[in-house]
Amino acid sequence: MRWMESETNGANQTVVTEFVLLGLHDHHNLEMVLFVLCLGIYSVNVLGNTLLIGLNMLDPRLHTPMYFFLSNLALMDICGTSSFVPLMLVNFLETQSTISFPGCALQMYLTLALGSTECVLLAMMACDRYVAICQPLRYSELMSWHTSMWMAALSWGAGFANSLLHSILTWSLPFCGHNIINHFFCEILAVLKRARGDISLNTLLTVVSAAVLTLAPLLLIFLSYVLILTAILRVPSAAGRHKAFSTCSAHLTVVVIFYGTLSFMYFKPKAEDLYLDKLIALFYGIVTPSLNPIIYSLRNAEVKAAAIALLRGDLLSRKMARFPVVL
Repeated sequence: MRWMESETNGANQTVVTEFVLLGLHDHHNLEMVLFVLCLGIYSVNVLGNTLLIGLNMLDPRLHTPMYFFLSNLALMDICGTSSFVPLMLVNFLETQSTISFPGCALQMYLTLALGSTECVLLAMMACDRYVAICQPLRYSELMSWHTSMWMAALSWGAGFANSLLHSILTWSLPFCGHNIINHFFCEILAVLKRARGDISLNTLLTVVSAAVLTLAPLLLIFLSYVLILTAILRVPSAAGRHKAFSTCSAHLTVVVIFYGTLSFMYFKPKAEDLYLDKLIALFYGIVTPSLNPIIYSLRNAEVKAAAIALLRGDLLSRKMARFPVVL
């Protein structure tokens, strides 16, 4: 355990240079089980989302704004889990899990940034589905590639700017003495508990950012689906209603799982046993991103068709046929 002595106003203070991630070190056997489970789920996450990105690049039928946003979501899920899972897996095998002060700052920044970005991106995807179903004749005009790029850039920019502001305020606080973080990784609320200064401004920023980047996108998603449902109910044939709803059912499923887990994690009554809270956070951070490629592959006919074409070799053969063979 490393410490650094500093003198402030004539008094010695022990400044933290690294943190201890407590995890579940009191239950080492459980950590071994979690190591196997998390390694398997993380592998599914990386492989599944990489496959989604590859299919979207290879299949011309998937070169639409909807699948462009889906590729962004897949990239987000890969980066989000990779920001903390590899180190967490190593820590499961260690007797004491430590992370440097800069490493903790980077981990907190990335996890918060990518989580915030996903909230905004899901709202952008809902807007895309609204235009596709409620304004189908103007879809190509309203959802041009230029517009899609700006919507994706806004999602990434808002999430990373929010995380930067949180990070500046958090790491400007003094961290002295106790350096144990009761979590698997450097989650912002767990980090703030170790601060020795006034965190009232951090609390205010957390409430404001939650309203702007979590509740506002959720409200936009809700309004979009109210309008979508109204438009679908106006379709005269049952086949037409089913076809219209099938185009947004995968996105709606992802939204329900994402916000359902998020709400349960942050709004449920605090458990006396903190192990439950940490396991729920682990589920939210690892399992939820891994479900996205499964949901989109099972509930989306175009993705399933592209996956079958890839397995048959049709996608790669068509792609290679575009390049002339030089003898």
